[in-house]
Amino acid sequence: MRRATILHIPHSATIIPDEHRHRILLSDDELQTEILRMTDWFTDELFTSCDKEYASVRYPISRIVLDPERFEDDDKEVMFSRGMGLIYTKTSDGRVLRAPPSEEERQSLIQQYYHPHHASLLEAVETILMNEPAALVIDCHSFPSQPLPYEIDQNTERPDICIGTDDYHTPPWLTDLATSLVVDAGFSVAVNRPFSGALVPAKHFNRARSVSGIMLELNRQMYMDEVTGNRGSGFNEVQGKIQSLLTTLTEGFERLITAQ
Repeated sequence: MRRATILHIPHSATIIPDEHRHRILLSDDELQTEILRMTDWFTDELFTSCDKEYASVRYPISRIVLDPERFEDDDKEVMFSRGMGLIYTKTSDGRVLRAPPSEEERQSLIQQYYHPHHASLLEAVETILMNEPAALVIDCHSFPSQPLPYEIDQNTERPDICIGTDDYHTPPWLTDLATSLVVDAGFSVAVNRPFSGALVPAKHFNRARSVSGIMLELNRQMYMDEVTGNRGSGFNEVQGKIQSLLTTLTEGFERLITAQ
């Protein structure tokens, strides 16, 4: 039986389709370095390793081409001012990544990648709502142990896990539940630091309380070598703890929404 939870994994892919490579003004080595920095490495494995109970929606290409976690309208996107709106024009350290896209190219990329991805997320949510009173979208991410230059939060003291919330779609009891579970698993935790927010389908954004969202961000130094991109000695332990945390969080969510 499928649970009331959807795992959204937007930044785990490293693929740059050949048709878009020529737009990127980096050498192959520079591009690989940028992919190493900007990819949420192994989040597809850490969050979905062996569990068939959860629906999952994974973005198939690198965020460097188009970032599905951004607002479609750059006027609403805070990262646009840093050259990292829907379509990045700057690298993580502020260098030129590519020329700004024409409106024709922008719309083509949106139709090719952004809309299909968000349609899949919406379908997953609405499938759950056909049978359950509420759905939970868990936004699955990771972050570097030290802040990259583009990041808003430059505090070098970073937790093991960051929980991101949304004022409308993350009820306080859900934040409290997630925080307590993270602490019980032996991780240090911060809420909305160094990253904040949670994603739900645009159709339900600020409209449907029945769709909850929360973000879980994992500090990469816990499970990988950030220089090589390889799995670290702590990978299996972190993976097991995250799987247990997801199970308990989902069970708590289902129990509380049924009681309401």
